[in-house]
Amino acid sequence: MVGGIKSLIICASAALAACTPTPPTPIVRKEWRTLTTSEKAEYINAVKCILAKPALTPEGSPPTGHGVISRYDNLVYTHIQQTLEVHYVGHFLAWHRLFTATYEKMLRNECGYTGAQPYWDWTLDAADITDSPVFDPMTGFGGNGPWVPSDPTSWMPPVPGRTGGGCVVDGPFAGINDLVHLGPGSSLVYNPQCLKRDLAPSFASMYLGMNQTQLTLSQPDFGWFNAVVEGSPSFDASGVHGGGHFGVGGTFGQMGDLNTSPADPLFHLHHANLDRLWWSWQSLNLPARLSDISGPSIMMNPASPNVTLAHPLSVGVSGVDTTVGDVMKIDACGTGGSMCYTYDSLYTLL
Repeated sequence: MVGGIKSLIICASAALAACTPTPPTPIVRKEWRTLTTSEKAEYINAVKCILAKPALTPEGSPPTGHGVISRYDNLVYTHIQQTLEVHYVGHFLAWHRLFTATYEKMLRNECGYTGAQPYWDWTLDAADITDSPVFDPMTGFGGNGPWVPSDPTSWMPPVPGRTGGGCVVDGPFAGINDLVHLGPGSSLVYNPQCLKRDLAPSFASMYLGMNQTQLTLSQPDFGWFNAVVEGSPSFDASGVHGGGHFGVGGTFGQMGDLNTSPADPLFHLHHANLDRLWWSWQSLNLPARLSDISGPSIMMNPASPNVTLAHPLSVGVSGVDTTVGDVMKIDACGTGGSMCYTYDSLYTLL
């Protein structure tokens, strides 16, 4: 016991530095095409793992017949439940930063993934997204689905330039008729479906190019930046957010569904790059932009209370409730925030 006390005294004085825990180092998110073949395979395998892991929520709660079967479904369910609360609001980017970081932690902590969440830099593929490495059938997420005619009786017009709409025919998620369990829309009832894509290359080229990215990056304050990122619900005024969703999901693919878009694993690469764009904008004027937040707290209601750093954020059972202020700095690693990652490169104003 005396020796133990002596050791504690030594540790508390002469060797204090050695006893102090080393601060965590931010993991580095990289663009998909820069990963090695083995790194890509490790990520895809981790996604398959989280798709197969049982949900944290017990069967029958939420209501009997729900489609929350897997850990992946836990996040899709959370997104559906909060769709009308986290889009076209001031905390849109903050909530999705937390959502993507939560998914990243799930892959690492629950499925042994050793990398960081990759991102898809769509500016490199805007000329024709069908040639993007993310759609590679061997080292990516598979490509388009076969053509499905538009429904002329639908109240919603088809996405301009859509080219598919059916089940993906190649890649790691092809031929799985129950990959998706929720939706379409806000439905939470168990509904086994394949992964569908409806690529719209011409639509994507309008909103995912460097010109739109530069326009977004040049905004003077967060209110304008956030508004340009999201654009409007109209296909004629989409921002980079809608460009990625409708460019990949079109009319019939899950990525084009405001509620169930996370059902397509590409959702997380798209939102990682949106987050990278936000961090690029923040980094143009740090530390001032670590506290620059604004916008309505209610969907498309400018008269609603303004979002502040104290605004609450939740990702349901998959993470710990927090606030906007907690996620403003991505490399805080516990010092002024809970995020702990960075990016291999950022956008700059040209």
